[in-house]
Amino acid sequence: MHHHLPHACKAAERGRKGDRLCWAAQGLPRRRIGQKSTMDRFRMIFQYFQSNSESVMNGICGLLALASIKIYTSFDFSCPCLHQYNMAYGLGILFVPPIAFFLCGLILNRQSLVMLDEWRRPQGRRRKDPAVIRYMCSSIMQRAMVAPAVWIVVALLDGKCLICAFSGSVDPEKFPGFTNATAEQAQELLAKVPCKEDELVGSSTSRRAVSRYLRCWSQALGWSILLMLIIAAFLARWLRPCFNQAALLQTRHWSNYIDIEQKIFEETCCEHSRLFAHKCILHFFESMREEIRQHSFDLPKEEEEDLLRGITHQDQVNKLLKTWYYEKPPLDVSQATQRHHLGRERSPPRWAGSPHAQSKLPQQTNHKNQTKAISQ
Repeated sequence: MHHHLPHACKAAERGRKGDRLCWAAQGLPRRRIGQKSTMDRFRMIFQYFQSNSESVMNGICGLLALASIKIYTSFDFSCPCLHQYNMAYGLGILFVPPIAFFLCGLILNRQSLVMLDEWRRPQGRRRKDPAVIRYMCSSIMQRAMVAPAVWIVVALLDGKCLICAFSGSVDPEKFPGFTNATAEQAQELLAKVPCKEDELVGSSTSRRAVSRYLRCWSQALGWSILLMLIIAAFLARWLRPCFNQAALLQTRHWSNYIDIEQKIFEETCCEHSRLFAHKCILHFFESMREEIRQHSFDLPKEEEEDLLRGITHQDQVNKLLKTWYYEKPPLDVSQATQRHHLGRERSPPRWAGSPHAQSKLPQQTNHKNQTKAISQ
């Protein structure tokens, strides 16, 4: 069987059939060519969205907008066809779901919590910039308004909500089918305009005329709102260079900085909590230290102490968190950078204190002396 392997592998170069023969002859599973590249691509996309919170928020806004369209198309609209309830039902369907979508947009947007924390935090050693807070608030509101605007525009273009809400407000004298009826009868008939299956107005031409009249106004209002939104977005996009670009760059930079700083602080707290819990468990199970280390805890003691950075007590952790909230450090890292460089200059290299390196130094010196003596 082994002397057929080269022929099968040569045939693998000719096509997929030979590839199957080669792998089958070697007793190996068939290779999936595009699997690794696909997984790497998905991993890169996930890392991009994880690192770029703005793209994540835009994606959430798009999903909420699509969800609003899907919910409206699958919603069973049933007007009560009663004069005292039509307006409440129609306007409720038109405006209550957008309010819910707006609140969902605020809840799902992580920057809303960051903005509130920045707005409500004490002054401390870092001053608060109102321009940064206004920029974060405007970006949050713009993203949260996408799904409600989509719902309102789609509902107005469909026309059912406006027909149900304002069918009883139409002047009956404009339509010949309601002129001979009394005021109470006209109001009752107009309230039943949204109900096509009603026996009183189901086949009436006046009902269809009122429905077309209200749908025309509804669609005109929907297209007008859509046009105004497009014009507002166009002006905001193209008139931006007319304003102070330096101030805009500064506010955008520091708003991103506040978000990134909060993320790094939370990640650092999680890492410290994990190491702190590790130390507490090892201290509690003192008699089983070696067994616990072999099974799950492999961090050496020295590394844990370095990562804990001297914060080894509950009161110290509470004081650190309180100081972070009330007295955030100023945005000046020049002193910390200078201390870091001085520490690197004063500290000897890692290999200088090792006995292996020290044993090599005399050998290298003797070797140089011998070389000089031979050359002389």
